[in-house]
Amino acid sequence: MANQDNESRVNQWKTLDKDLKRIGRVESAAQFVARGMVAPGVALAFIVLAGLVAAVLVGGQPGQLVVIFAAAIGAYMALNIGANDVANNMGPAVGSRAMTLIGALIVAAIFESLGALVAGGDVVKTVAKGIIEPTALPDSGHFVWAMMAALLAAALWLNLATWLGAPVSTTHSIVGGVVGAGIVAAGFGAVDWASMGMIAASWVISPILGGVIAAAFLALIKSKVIYVDDKIAAARRWVPILIGIMAGAFAAYLALKGLKHLFKITIVEAVLIGLVVGLVGWLITIPMIRRQSEGMENRKKSLKTLFGLPLVVSAALLSFAHGANDVANAVGPLAAIVHTVEQGDIAAEVGIPFWVMAVGALGISVGLLLFGPKLIRLVGNEITKLNPMRAYCVALSAAITVIVASWLGLPVSSTHIAVGGIFGVGFYREWHAEKRARELGIRKGKPVPPEERKRRLLVRRSHMMTVATAWIVTVPASAALSAVVYLILNAIT
Repeated sequence: MANQDNESRVNQWKTLDKDLKRIGRVESAAQFVARGMVAPGVALAFIVLAGLVAAVLVGGQPGQLVVIFAAAIGAYMALNIGANDVANNMGPAVGSRAMTLIGALIVAAIFESLGALVAGGDVVKTVAKGIIEPTALPDSGHFVWAMMAALLAAALWLNLATWLGAPVSTTHSIVGGVVGAGIVAAGFGAVDWASMGMIAASWVISPILGGVIAAAFLALIKSKVIYVDDKIAAARRWVPILIGIMAGAFAAYLALKGLKHLFKITIVEAVLIGLVVGLVGWLITIPMIRRQSEGMENRKKSLKTLFGLPLVVSAALLSFAHGANDVANAVGPLAAIVHTVEQGDIAAEVGIPFWVMAVGALGISVGLLLFGPKLIRLVGNEITKLNPMRAYCVALSAAITVIVASWLGLPVSSTHIAVGGIFGVGFYREWHAEKRARELGIRKGKPVPPEERKRRLLVRRSHMMTVATAWIVTVPASAALSAVVYLILNAIT
């Protein structure tokens, strides 16, 4: 009898253990699912909060529901800009290990918000830089739905591109959205096709300029610093010059892309500002680099340390300028909707209420923190291997390319420039590595076989095709989405 009781107890304990293990597995599964839902949940809460803020601030006014809906869509757009576009500024710094992912997210969030709020501007063009003529639309109601459709379509396309792991241009996304809604609302004649042609040209101009300039600086560093006998002495001479170039380039870049919102500035004035700041930066960093390089070993690894801090500073400045410039992609159409609903007319330019700017600035930062790591890892690690010197060349090319393009009057995309710079650095490394191998093989009488050359490819071709395809289809895809959204909105109102 006692044995039966003992066996019964043992069986009960075994059953209990099995039940507890099942419960433990269910809890683990629930925790795993919950972790994946945190980011979308926070994003949804931010969108709802933006709508609530709009409801409080415009409560009781005609068209209140339209403004609330537009504020929610603007918040959604800002989240997607942060998730996709900001990765181009921080990816190289993270990929080169000059910054940790967490550090990059914090720095980018701070400087993106500062750029948007301090230098984002209080006036924007309502129709994506003259892509369509507002007067071609039948009335203000159609204009509101066109802006709403453009904003939602651009946000949806950016969301899809981020999910697919493709860095695309937010400017091109919103332009495509405006074109699609404009064509459906007012016909093909409402679109400024000359401007569209320039935008299409930038698909090629931006990455090529960025790639060529980044490769040129990498070639300079390799020839003057890396492949010399006394690397430390060469670094003491050339690193301050490169930092001076960076300081001057970013001073001019910020003047053109950010400070222009605070006061009028010409390209000549921006370049003069850059020359002065660059000279000062060069003189200041000469003794700093000399002190930092004391006791360093005469090898390539030592040189990477000298580029770490300048790379972090450049990434922060890129984020500031990006926040100042691209916040308009999120809040421009929203500000146009708010103005049109409140005033009842369509204006070529409108003022941006502070709450609208805050939605854009905070949305970019929140989107970066929640969803940015995926694109940061792709841009920084998966296209080609980066170190601080290569990443520095990419950051420097971004600033210089914008200046050159502004001087030539060419529209360029910061996304295309940065990613093009990474590809430029990678392809130059391939060419340089094969050249050295070929020279070494000729000296030893052993030419490099084709299969060995294939193994030395330093750029992932699959990512190049994915990115190129995403760039090409961005405007048509967002335009098609916008046309559909506009038709739906027009049908239900």
